[in-house]
Amino acid sequence: MRLSVNVDHVATLRNARGGHFPCPVEAAKLCMASGADGITVHLREDRRHIRDHDLERISAEVPCRLNFEMAATEEMVAMAERLRPQACCIVPEKRAELTTEGGLDVHNAGPFLAEAIARLNAAGIETSLFIEPDAAAISAARQLGAQAIELHTGTYAEGPPHQRAAQLARIVAAAGVAASERLHCHAGHGLTYDTVGPIAAISGIIEVSIGHFLISTSVFEGLPAAIARMKSIIAQNRGG
Repeated sequence: MRLSVNVDHVATLRNARGGHFPCPVEAAKLCMASGADGITVHLREDRRHIRDHDLERISAEVPCRLNFEMAATEEMVAMAERLRPQACCIVPEKRAELTTEGGLDVHNAGPFLAEAIARLNAAGIETSLFIEPDAAAISAARQLGAQAIELHTGTYAEGPPHQRAAQLARIVAAAGVAASERLHCHAGHGLTYDTVGPIAAISGIIEVSIGHFLISTSVFEGLPAAIARMKSIIAQNRGG
């Protein structure tokens, strides 16, 4: 299982004060040097954390599997076509939300979603959709031409503990549907040391994307130590 580290909130810290520190590009380099398998960044339309030059510099300066999270807009598709990251994950985006609140409504996303996926595929980019663990949404993603999905784990990780087993069962079932649809299956949102293990144990999920928790924890533990601990938990639950 790959661990892709989202460095958005290094940029959040920088932007809170202005200036250049801490630098998300240097954070991405440190993540890769510390054992991460890839880097995720979300360039939002309002540029609240990652900015254009951050994405451009990471793309040019950091050897990694770069996963570009983006809304399905002409601006973002054109950016991806120019920079050619290894992967793009299309996510829902609302200006008022603090963080992504749920999966993409694939059925009501509008005609541009299919165009965006087709253009990203044509550019040689692995295109995924960030969706709920729902069989109909997964099948729709395949029909639209996506090569992968990322299952939203926020309800599982952040919801009431007594509902966690039921939410985990939904994710297990969704990973099975993804396999039957021949889609690469990733997962992410809200995962921590305490919740990543059961996700890592799902053989059909090949990548997790974790950001806010790792960046927050690194304030106390340091980024290399936090990544090493997360990788260790993943390996223990993966059976390796």
